Amino acid sequence: MLPWLIQHGYFSLDRFPIGMTGDSTILLTARLAVASIMAFVFSLIAGPFAISWLKSRYRERIASDSARLNELHAGKNATPTMGGLFILISLLLSTVIFADLSNTFVQLAIVTAISFGALGALDDWTKISSKKNGLSARRKFQLQCIIALVISTVIYYSHRGLTEGTSLQAPIGSLAITLGVFMIPWSMVVIVGSSNGVNLTDGLDGLAAGCLVFAGLAVAALSYIAGNAILSDYFSEPFIPGAGELAVVMGAFVGACLGFLWFNAHPAEVFMGDTGSLPLGALLGLTAVVIRQELLLILIGGVFVVETLSVFLQVAYFKRTRKRILACSPLHNHFLFKGMHETKIVTRFWIVSALLAILALATLKIQ
Repeated sequence: MLPWLIQHGYFSLDRFPIGMTGDSTILLTARLAVASIMAFVFSLIAGPFAISWLKSRYRERIASDSARLNELHAGKNATPTMGGLFILISLLLSTVIFADLSNTFVQLAIVTAISFGALGALDDWTKISSKKNGLSARRKFQLQCIIALVISTVIYYSHRGLTEGTSLQAPIGSLAITLGVFMIPWSMVVIVGSSNGVNLTDGLDGLAAGCLVFAGLAVAALSYIAGNAILSDYFSEPFIPGAGELAVVMGAFVGACLGFLWFNAHPAEVFMGDTGSLPLGALLGLTAVVIRQELLLILIGGVFVVETLSVFLQVAYFKRTRKRILACSPLHNHFLFKGMHETKIVTRFWIVSALLAILALATLKIQ
C-alpha cells in the first residue's frame, strides 16, 4: 500500500538523497525495518485481547499418545491455543501497509499465509471441539499438497523465463541443476516440508517462535539480495526481479513472531497451534523457493529439519525393531524426558538456530 501511495504522489520523496530509492523498489530497506517494528507493535497490542478471547473459546487439550509426556505437560492443560491468529493478523496487516501489493510474490505470500492458516485453524478447531487429535495426518497432508500445488505452479510460470529461474542452486560453489517443469513438485516438497517441520518443532514454550525469528532474519536478508541486481551479482546468486518485496514480508514475519514470543515465552500464556506453525513454516518454504535457495533453507532451518528427521527415524526404527532411538520424539521431547529443564532446551535450540542462520549467510561468499 505504501509504495502505491508514494507512486501516486500522496507522499513526496524529494527530501531523500538521490539513490535512496530504487527503480522498482521504493525505500525497501526502510519499509523492511518499519514493517518488522510495526508487526511487533501490532502483536503486542493484539496479544492481550486475543488471549482473553481465546481463553473463553479455544484451550489446549493435553492428550498425546505418551502418558509420560502428558504428565510433563499437565500444567499446560487449558492454556489458550490458536495464538497463530494474532501472529497472522499482525503479519498480514504490516504486509498490506508496507509491501507492494501489486507484486506477484507478495500476493502469493498473502495467499499462503491465509490458506495454510485456515488449514491450521481447522486442525486446531477439530482437536478442541472433539475427542480427535485434529485432522488425520493423511487428510492434512492432502490439503497441504493441494494448496502447495497451486502456489508452486504460479511460481514456476513466473520463473521459467528467468536466467536460473528454475535451477536448483548449491549453497556452496556454482553448481546448478535445471529442474524445468519438475520445479513444481520440488517446490511442493519444500513448502509442505517446511510447514510440517515448524509444526513438529512447536512443542515447548517459545521454541518454534524463537527459531522462526532467526530463520526469518536470514531469509529476509537473502530475499533482499535476490531482488537487487547488483547485490545478487556480487554474491553470485540468482537475480529474481521483485523478490526484494518478500524481504518486507519476512520483516513483518520476524516482527510478528517476536511479538508473539512476548506472550509465548515460558511459562506460555498462549500457544500458536497449527494456526500459526503451518502458515509460518509454509512462508519460509515459499520464500526459499522464490529466491531459489531451497537447499540453503535446509541449513537455515536446521532445527526444523532435525526435529522432523527425529520423528521419521523414531517411527521407522520402532516399526523395524520394536525399540526406540529416542526416549520420545521429536528431539526436544527426548531432552525433556532426560530431565533437562524446558527453558534450557529452548535456549540451546535458539542458539543452534542463530548459529545456523549466521553460517548460512556466511556461505554467500564461498562461491
